Amino acid sequence: MLRPVAFLALSAVAQAHTVAWVKGMYCLGGPDLSTDNANTNTAVAPLYNLKKEDWWFQHERGCDAAPPAAGDILELPAGGKFTVELAHNRAQTTLSYDRKYTSEWPDGKEHPENWAGPGNPPDCIQDDGAMHTNNQSMAAGTAFAISYQSDLSAVTMENLAVFTVLEHTPWKRIATYEVPKDLPACPPGGCTCAWLWVPNGCGQPNMYMAGYKCNVTGSTSSKKVAPAHVPVYCADDASKCVKGAKQMIGFNQQTGNNVQVPNGKTPMYNTAWGWENVNRPQGAQNDIFV
Repeated sequence: MLRPVAFLALSAVAQAHTVAWVKGMYCLGGPDLSTDNANTNTAVAPLYNLKKEDWWFQHERGCDAAPPAAGDILELPAGGKFTVELAHNRAQTTLSYDRKYTSEWPDGKEHPENWAGPGNPPDCIQDDGAMHTNNQSMAAGTAFAISYQSDLSAVTMENLAVFTVLEHTPWKRIATYEVPKDLPACPPGGCTCAWLWVPNGCGQPNMYMAGYKCNVTGSTSSKKVAPAHVPVYCADDASKCVKGAKQMIGFNQQTGNNVQVPNGKTPMYNTAWGWENVNRPQGAQNDIFV
């Protein structure tokens, strides 16, 4: 049983961050492989001002060395959808404590449907900095990327391609993403995936990246995912948008940054940076193949 005092103390620490929780996740039980910590928040910490070798798949906190348990894998149904839980702590998901500390929201608390910061237009949400937004419409959007490498050490920016985005997230705990119908099957050892988020203001200008062992199911496609290219800001001119497979965003790190950011803008996983969003708010990236 989770002791209330300990839980409240941990919640206070966890309020600044959010990540996608699901079986198949690296660091699901924390970085210590000798224990499965149902109360962990290690994987939610943001990445800021780090060397690439440290922020890449959360190496600096040991998450890249804490793979999912044998048999745990994130399944991606080709042409279908998959669901994850966006939360500040594993304890606030259905993966811990028989969902005792869950709600519709990432912090396990209750909030109005029109939750927003004070003022008009609204300021940043004050009672949960983990949301990094003013309201739902201003939430930056999140994404998943896939590499057809089973070995995490073989994954690169070029072979890790964003295959789906979900606008106006993080918002509620349950988040459902589309899978392109032409996503091909993974190799026998499975694929490697990453969940990605760059908040649009409201706090430290950081980014998030978490790792997953994943597998594409039900695919009949013979296509291949193209090498991923660096995304470009194109909200002011659609002709500037990079077509095809795009890399994750590397932003505000010591090394590994890959995007040119116009003054006053933030790089995000949305149409302003060239990601398709045909079935809004879900956006399978159907142009990533060769």
